[in-house]
Amino acid sequence: MLSEEKVKRYLQQFQLTLPELMMILDTARVKELAADEVYIQQGSTFRKLAYIQKGLVRAYLLKENGEEVTVLLRWEDQFFNSYDAVFLGQPSRFTYKAMEPTVILEADYDTFMELVNSSPKFSKAKDFFMTRMLAEMLQRIESFVLLNPQERYQKLINEKPDIVQRCPDKYIATLLGITPVSLSRIRKRLASKGSH
Repeated sequence: MLSEEKVKRYLQQFQLTLPELMMILDTARVKELAADEVYIQQGSTFRKLAYIQKGLVRAYLLKENGEEVTVLLRWEDQFFNSYDAVFLGQPSRFTYKAMEPTVILEADYDTFMELVNSSPKFSKAKDFFMTRMLAEMLQRIESFVLLNPQERYQKLINEKPDIVQRCPDKYIATLLGITPVSLSRIRKRLASKGSH
C-alpha cells in the first residue's frame, strides 16, 4: 500500500509502532479511478477520507450557467475528502473527479475517527490529519487575500512543477481565480523574466 520510505516517515511522525500504523491502514482500501472518473458527485453525502498514492484529483463546482470552477487540485501524497459532508454534515457542493488514472487509499471517515479516538496513542495521527486539512484550507484562503494571481501561479508551480503538463490551463486558471487569457499573460511575463 505505502512505500517503505513513507511507512518509516509516518511511524516517526506519528510516534507509532508498526502494528499501530497497520491498524490505521487496515481501515483503508485501495481504489483505482480511471481518467475522468467521478469519485464524489456534487450533492453526495459521501463520508470518506482519501489519500492519493498516484494520480491527480480535481474538485469543481458546476455553476448554473454550466461553467465549471475548479476549487481544488490534489496529487500524490495528499489527502482529501468532501469537506461539506465530513465536517458540516451537508451534501457536497463539489464534484471530485480523477484527471488521470489515479490510485487512492480510501477509508470510511467515521470508522477512521472511531479508531483514532479509541486510544491516546493515535492522537498524534488524528491531529496530523485534522491539522493538515485545516492548514491546506487556510493556505488557499490566504493565497487569495495576500497574493496576486502571478504569485498564486508561482506558488502552485513551486509546489507541483509538473502540474502544467498534467492539468489543462482552463482548470489551472479557475483554480487561481483568473481567466485562461490572464494565465497566458502571466506565463509570458514569467518567460520573459527567465523563470517558469
